[in-house]
Amino acid sequence: MLNPSREKSLLRRHPWIFSKAVNKVIGNPLSGETVDIYDSKGNWIAKGSYSPNSQIRVRVWTFDQKELVDDEFFRNRIKAAQILRQKPIADGGLTGYRLIAGESDNLPGVTIDVYDNIISCQLLSSGADFHRHAIVRILAELYPNYGIYERSDVEVRKKEGLPLVKGWITEPKDSTEVVIEEHGIKIKVDVDKGHKTGFYLDQRDSRVAAARYAKGKTILNCFSYTGTFSLHCAKAGAKEVSNVDVSQPALDLAKENLELNGLQDCNVNFIKQDVFKLLRQYREEGKKFDMIILDPPKFAESKAQLNGACRGYKDINMLAMQLLNKNGILFTFSCSGLMETGLFQKVVADAALDAHREGRIIERLNQAADHPISLNYPEGYYLKGLICQMD
Repeated sequence: MLNPSREKSLLRRHPWIFSKAVNKVIGNPLSGETVDIYDSKGNWIAKGSYSPNSQIRVRVWTFDQKELVDDEFFRNRIKAAQILRQKPIADGGLTGYRLIAGESDNLPGVTIDVYDNIISCQLLSSGADFHRHAIVRILAELYPNYGIYERSDVEVRKKEGLPLVKGWITEPKDSTEVVIEEHGIKIKVDVDKGHKTGFYLDQRDSRVAAARYAKGKTILNCFSYTGTFSLHCAKAGAKEVSNVDVSQPALDLAKENLELNGLQDCNVNFIKQDVFKLLRQYREEGKKFDMIILDPPKFAESKAQLNGACRGYKDINMLAMQLLNKNGILFTFSCSGLMETGLFQKVVADAALDAHREGRIIERLNQAADHPISLNYPEGYYLKGLICQMD
């Protein structure tokens, strides 16, 4: 039962209930068990999974009192997600895509990505973990002959009182490596060693956008990971592309991806270096580029880190702007959910002031369509991108 006036967010269909909103718990529910949620007057509101260890005490499964949280529930949710993604999958010729995006697909704490014939899943909440066998059963039913691999090796599980888990759920396949396709580009993915569930599927539309600007340009691709921005740019006719990353295994895979697409004769090079240090070095050397891509890792994991994240984003954008030729193009991103759109734009604008450059936003970029954002769950909007032209 909730405290007085703490049902307002639920009436707007937001799926989270924080611990301070809870007045009392009747009985002794297990971690992850489905509970009924009532307002302070005893009116039923929703059903959700109980998490005694988390600040998010309950995550809502359904606002329909008659709906049972059983195999049929998960089957219906996953089938609905399949239908939602049919058009982007067909339009992009995708063999790698996000099938379930947690709360935005009405399955809190569940992330499921498809990579060719392997399904990679993260079960990050106590409710998702409690129902893991039902989720796996439905996936095996809907995707026969696919291997299912778990990547629940994420620190957030500790907040739920859960251990980190990684490995095959179904019979192991010979390899955790697969090749996926997006918009005619082949990409090698390792669901065991790759970031997140194996790869950054959410930047797919941004990679296509980069190709539109790439022809004839010298391009610096920062935090390049496995070089997928570069693949699109090289195929589009870029004059030169430089991939920069601190990880040698990521750069090695980037080289494999280049060869996989028959682009090994393109002018693409690979630099193992800290991006911040390299940008300062290039500034001292007076090096210039026509286009720079900044796709850094998440700088803010909590509100306490947000100010530091703003300084990091400002610094790196300032350095990039100082390295751009006149009318140069900057692709800049933040994948920190706590970095709101307006704040990110302000940070980039402040970077331009410090760089003594003027610029304008010519396009805005977001996470790809298979990473939808529920109207009732704005936290699902995390990836923000700006394409800026600098005077």
